[in-house]
Amino acid sequence: PAMGPVAARIAQLVVAASPSLEPGTGHAQPSSPAASSSVARWRCTFSPSADLVARGMRVDTVRSRLSNAGEILDATPRVAPDGSIAFDFVLAAALDEATASAWRADGIALERIVDEDRAQAVAPQAVDPGEVEVTSPGAAASSHFVRVDLARLDDLMRNVGDLVISRARLTDTLSKVEAHIPSGDWRALQEHAIAIDRQLRTLREGIMRVRLVPVGEIFRRMPFVVRDLARETGKRVRLELQGQGTEIDKFLIERMMDPVLHLVRNAVSHGIETAEERVAAGKRPEGTIVLSAATAGDVVRIDIADDGRGVDPEAILARARAAGLPVPQGAHDAATLLSLLCAPGFSTKDESDRASGRGVGMSVVQSAVDELSGTLRLETEKGTGTRFVIELPVTLAITEALIARVGTETFAVPQGSIREVIEVPVSALLQVEHNEMTPHRGAALPVVRLSRLFGLPDTSRDRL
Repeated sequence: PAMGPVAARIAQLVVAASPSLEPGTGHAQPSSPAASSSVARWRCTFSPSADLVARGMRVDTVRSRLSNAGEILDATPRVAPDGSIAFDFVLAAALDEATASAWRADGIALERIVDEDRAQAVAPQAVDPGEVEVTSPGAAASSHFVRVDLARLDDLMRNVGDLVISRARLTDTLSKVEAHIPSGDWRALQEHAIAIDRQLRTLREGIMRVRLVPVGEIFRRMPFVVRDLARETGKRVRLELQGQGTEIDKFLIERMMDPVLHLVRNAVSHGIETAEERVAAGKRPEGTIVLSAATAGDVVRIDIADDGRGVDPEAILARARAAGLPVPQGAHDAATLLSLLCAPGFSTKDESDRASGRGVGMSVVQSAVDELSGTLRLETEKGTGTRFVIELPVTLAITEALIARVGTETFAVPQGSIREVIEVPVSALLQVEHNEMTPHRGAALPVVRLSRLFGLPDTSRDRL
């Protein structure tokens, strides 16, 4: 056989678990490719219903029946447009008409798969005996991938970080001994140092790429969450997923799963209106939630947007006052509303439910984003929709920083927090009530001096 008994058992386990809950995760390798290629293949579709369940026809029953009749090559759950779920199986088996008719009567749709290209591929061909190469399909399929504990990658990245620090110290040391080394030897030394620096950067970037996984790992649960909540609330909701191939650090993926899940639940329970309300407001009866991801440099942006009722500022302010939260005076922009929504204990519901949680969800979302050195932003318009924007560093393993010196002290500012670097003449600074400001693009930009902020001696420089 092409695969040993252990590999065959693993394939059976994959098939047994495949059609459980999530789409696209149930693909299984055939345990005997040579056997399956010579047997007819069938596409079997099972759509569970109350009548079939009453007759004892469940997905486990169907899977067992298919396994006894042949070999399950693939199993994939599928969500239909009406929100129902179906299971698609690809079966390699020799079925007679009587068996096929009995299966159809039990709710299993059958369709023979005709693959002309495959038939041609297995047709006999003249082969030079000297060119025959015996390979194991199982070994070939698995040789391109290896599972690595994330802790090992963390250790490796720490080692690279130590190398970066040692490289910086070496640069400082070389600058001090330059005057004592002949120019020819110094140029050779500099070339080697530059080569090491370039190779070290390549090594660091390579390890960072190994840690990256598609953000689709967060997204894949969301269709089922939206479908279940739509059923519970009686709403019609459509979910659009964009940018699933956007890559982000595995560490961040695991910690962003629950925050994104909560924001999607909020969009269904609080944002999307009922079909009747949407029609009365001149909207389509079906609400839309768009979950998207994209990268810009070293920052990944995750958007959770809906075309629902939007955030009602007056309702938020009233709930905040009732909860005893401090409400700022004056105009209330989106940032103020978000700070109230994320305040511990704030909730727009009197009772907890599956959709809204226990009133601490947005606080947990904000805390999770802050812990990952990210930002959370709210964009909303009453009656039009709401968008939550999460911006995170692609990875926390190594952070690029801008180095600034103030007197004898050195400061490192993470580049992800830097929007622009400008040079300001001291003579251009304006004094306004003991504060310094500088003209910038038609406006006044406040100036904060690190020397005064940290109690350091002022430097006599004419440009900052």
